[in-house]
Amino acid sequence: MEPMPRFCGPAEEFAHASHRTRAVERWQHGREVHALDQVAEEVPVAMVYNGISHAVMLATPAGLEAFGLGFSLAEGILKHKRELYDTEIVQRRDGIELHMTIAQERFVELKSRRRNLAGRTGCGLCGTESLQQVMRPTAPVESGLSLHPHAVHAALAGLPGYQSLQALTGAAHAAAWVSPAGVILHCEEDIGRHNALDKLIGTLAHHDADIRDGFVIVTSRASYEMVQKCATRGIAVLIAVSAPTSFAIDLAQQSGMTLAGFARGGSHVVYTHSHRLIEPQEKQ
Repeated sequence: MEPMPRFCGPAEEFAHASHRTRAVERWQHGREVHALDQVAEEVPVAMVYNGISHAVMLATPAGLEAFGLGFSLAEGILKHKRELYDTEIVQRRDGIELHMTIAQERFVELKSRRRNLAGRTGCGLCGTESLQQVMRPTAPVESGLSLHPHAVHAALAGLPGYQSLQALTGAAHAAAWVSPAGVILHCEEDIGRHNALDKLIGTLAHHDADIRDGFVIVTSRASYEMVQKCATRGIAVLIAVSAPTSFAIDLAQQSGMTLAGFARGGSHVVYTHSHRLIEPQEKQ
């Protein structure tokens, strides 16, 4: 697979809408210094389907078309990208609306779910009305992917070079799509870890990427909804730089996903389906 174009990359390609310059007073080396600081943008983004507002997430206002598509797929609102007919980005005084026109069958299902999210940074299940909505069934992940641990840590070592917003502001998470050889093919950033993953999923769908031939790294903990988003799309391996939760481990085990956490400094911990992360045996 060839590297995908656009979105998150080296600093010179960075989208300036993602941050803003602010005057600050910095206490440094025992004295006050007047300086300029780069601050990540955070705006309400409403997901509007066929004229009906369904969810409002606080997000970084970049990669919004990918965000809308990825959110729709990861939340099970759409089953395929072709069920999204059109996306219009509407700037309002108090935020942004993503007006998405979707297939009528999917819209009828959406209305029947009666789901109304009130998303906050780092919040993935806010506003869910029932336990059944949380425990959304996912098909078993099917993948013959096999990774060498060195590929995982090569990608982790290269990831900071793709985190332009994080380098400028220190306030962004990233989700990266990586080849089995450890090459970062695409990366998305957002103030919210769920949002970054949604944007990545949307971009992969837009480019018809083969999700059986790669894995995801996230610069956050691996919570239930992060595993659920990956499992919904059939992604077989999720690597997190921080810890997973017990709920996430249970879902990964049930879904057939490989879940690893604490991936940093040349080490990681595999919690489920370790057969995909294989360390070749040294010759005796």
